[in-house]
Amino acid sequence: MWTDSGYAYAKASWLIGKSFMGKRMSSLKGIHTLNELDRNIFPDLYRELPGRELLPDLERRIVKRSVRHILSIVNSFSQPPKLLVRLLKGIEYSGFVECLGSIAGGRTELPIISNIGRFGTIRFDAFPDVGAMLRKTDFEHLLSQELRSVKKGMELVDIETKLDHRYYQGLIDSLSQLEAEDREIAARLIADEISIRNCLWVMRIRTYYNKSEAETAKYIMNINMFGKVSQKRATVCAEARSSLHFSLDVREDWRGWRWEKFLNEEGTSAHWKIDPRHFQNAASKYLHHLYIRHFHSSPMSVSAFYCFVKLKLYEEDLLTSVAEGLSLGISSSKVFDLLEVS
Repeated sequence: MWTDSGYAYAKASWLIGKSFMGKRMSSLKGIHTLNELDRNIFPDLYRELPGRELLPDLERRIVKRSVRHILSIVNSFSQPPKLLVRLLKGIEYSGFVECLGSIAGGRTELPIISNIGRFGTIRFDAFPDVGAMLRKTDFEHLLSQELRSVKKGMELVDIETKLDHRYYQGLIDSLSQLEAEDREIAARLIADEISIRNCLWVMRIRTYYNKSEAETAKYIMNINMFGKVSQKRATVCAEARSSLHFSLDVREDWRGWRWEKFLNEEGTSAHWKIDPRHFQNAASKYLHHLYIRHFHSSPMSVSAFYCFVKLKLYEEDLLTSVAEGLSLGISSSKVFDLLEVS
């Protein structure tokens, strides 16, 4: 295991050094066209295509490269840690949700899907036949009735919440395989992720769907982390539950709340209203810094590889966001400002 970890960490460090993070992230600023971005990301493999064709092609290559890098690390282990395998399943979950979103949106084309190789179970080539996609997978039993009835115009919040719960529960269950110190680091990271996810869901549902407190509460994941992390962070739904009672347009209600630092500023306007997008961007930046810190401070630990996967997915999101912005005529610098990336 040590030999596997040493080799994998050396390779992961090299890949992080080549990634668009830290100092290299600044090289993305000042880009104004998709072709410029393509040359920047793939200097030896860029493609001369018109913008309408280049965007989906570039996004596919970004996603494919990201997953290839992640798989190269996971496959470095003769027996990959369960936590890393669960992370790969999370990538598959995300692709599946994208497919459901396409069906609900009335789109017939298969969205960009990450191929996680031998770890994959969902048959994406059967899209849009959900039943065929899920046959003999762990999804089939869990949500068979709801998933088979997905149709155009359907809200997916209930299904996404159940999928998220299953994914995070799988991550937590896999922690028992880790050594105590390693387990504590990974558990803290996961606890923060779940707490932030819960809070963001509450904000989105209250803001965009205008649901009541009682209706919104059922979308909060109450996952038991006792025995996995310190008592202070074991309850990952407390922050979301407390926020149910805060007014969305009264800033004073949110004073002293744990994640208050991620809220949009009051500014000069007399009327403040919560902005879920700002909260998401600020929280993402916070988690990104945590991943960088623990990747370097806990070399060769499973939690370090957990951080590596998260960093690569963060980079993927950043690059695809810049690509989408450029396709709409928004410069990369402006996209960075919108995402609050420094």
